[in-house]
Amino acid sequence: MLPKIVITHKVHDEILTKLAPYARVSVNESDDTWAHDRLLAELSDATAMMAFMPDRIDATVLSHAPSLRLVACALKGYDNFDVAACTARGVHVSIVSDLLTDPTAELTIGLMIGLGRHILPGDEAVRIGYKGWRPRFYGVGLKGAAVGILGMGAIGKSIAERLTGFGTQVSYWDRRELGSDDEERLKVTFTDFERLLSTSDFVVCALPLANDTQHLLGALEVAKMRKGTLLINPSRGSVVDEGAVVAALEAGHLAGYAADVYEMEDWARPDRPEAVHPGLVQRRTDTLLTPHIGSAVTKTRLAIEHEAADNIIDLLEGRRPRAAINEPASVL
Repeated sequence: MLPKIVITHKVHDEILTKLAPYARVSVNESDDTWAHDRLLAELSDATAMMAFMPDRIDATVLSHAPSLRLVACALKGYDNFDVAACTARGVHVSIVSDLLTDPTAELTIGLMIGLGRHILPGDEAVRIGYKGWRPRFYGVGLKGAAVGILGMGAIGKSIAERLTGFGTQVSYWDRRELGSDDEERLKVTFTDFERLLSTSDFVVCALPLANDTQHLLGALEVAKMRKGTLLINPSRGSVVDEGAVVAALEAGHLAGYAADVYEMEDWARPDRPEAVHPGLVQRRTDTLLTPHIGSAVTKTRLAIEHEAADNIIDLLEGRRPRAAINEPASVL
């Protein structure tokens, strides 16, 4: 009998066709995430799984999956997956390294323009009865704006590249400075964390979630931003304290917040909220909220699924998965 593969969320038909010669494929055909009990049942006899952002794999889940040998993540950030627990149980974890970078950076520029130029409130004003031009919705453009990027990894660099054509002044903060060649190419200047917060018109968060970045932008840090700052978060929800953002918006200190990611998505947090902060959802004039669509470009999502499938095929053909990030010492 062919081994079993579990795909936890809907994928393109050609991915199922690609995997069919190698395994029995059990796929979630709905738009919703499986209930936890359903996931455990599916994994009970699975050799590999293709996992997505809403999934959480930890020691408890692994204890219900004795035959599992690979978690092929169809994503780049893997903070929702306990890699150490997988390694201890002889399970490889693979990721998709670069495919999400450019579309996420593109969306970030869209969030900056959409928030700064009041595109959603303007759309609503037209729909409720447009009477022609009025002196309203004056906002913030990108030309000449001071943009501060927190994190200059792949996504931070890709955002900076796209800003070069807009005439912005870009500074960045990271724990490691770029080399002079990269700074010249990207037209960016390194600055310290607090100075970036206090001098930027747009603060763009491009950091992964880790112990030292959770709520990196809390009430104290938001207060250090100058009045009228626009905060953009396309990276991980919990890097930002949503409650602090709501308070700053209500006080008129922040001029706006745009996000594609939310604290409730960070499954690795034992205290994660169950929903997007209601204070964000209720604010319609100074927020722009998208449903984690950073990589939701059709050809990109298909390429991501293909790469995850290739890792599964590697395993089933006896090879090390090509994008594995761990080295299980043994199979238990």
